[in-house]
Amino acid sequence: MEPTVEQLKAFYNLCVRASNLLQTIELTRYDPRSQRIVVLIGQTIQAEILSNGETIIQ
Repeated sequence: MEPTVEQLKAFYNLCVRASNLLQTIELTRYDPRSQRIVVLIGQTIQAEILSNGETIIQ
């Protein structure tokens, strides 16, 4: 299973926004079981990108 086009677009936008804030992207992982992309930004920001492209930032 691969990420959807919507996920890839959301991932790109998330990376651009993080770099505009001068934050590093520490970890990126695609979980095929839940079909989510998980991104760790800096040391405290965690984002999940759902299969429909929705981004959840914690």
